[in-house]
Amino acid sequence: MSDEPLTLPVDVELVTAADTAEFGARLADVLVAGDLVILDGPLGAGKTAMTKGIAAGLGVQGRVTSPTFVIAREHRPGPRPHGLPPVALVHVDAYRLGMTGQSAVDELDALDLDTDLTDAVVVVEWGEGLVEKLTDGHVSVRLTRDPDSDVRRATVSRVPGRADPRDRS
Repeated sequence: MSDEPLTLPVDVELVTAADTAEFGARLADVLVAGDLVILDGPLGAGKTAMTKGIAAGLGVQGRVTSPTFVIAREHRPGPRPHGLPPVALVHVDAYRLGMTGQSAVDELDALDLDTDLTDAVVVVEWGEGLVEKLTDGHVSVRLTRDPDSDVRRATVSRVPGRADPRDRS
């Protein structure tokens, strides 16, 4: 994997789970508080491995695990690599949203994610079609996995809708 700064959009092949986590750490270098990252892909495509890498790249505290049963976990900021400003991580698993009889949007509102968006990087697994409404733009990470070779591919782009938060005055 390259040490070059990551620029979006990008499409990359990820041969191992470690490659997926390492790419997530590289992606973290271009993320700032207020970014919403939507991870999309089938079961086993590497969404949680990618989130673990993003967490490592952000330098957040605590062990990152899939929040399937609690729906969301917040990780406090810690020292961030490369001298970047510390930022918290909110990790959401939207797979079960909408299964309680409430709409997925109502359940998301109950999590108060919109208040965290300005102070944290919010990563949502299984969030496509559900969480885009929480912000004007987001980072889309589409993960696929070849069932024969287990090789993954990540396609990452910044979906327009708001200015890059680094350009705010």
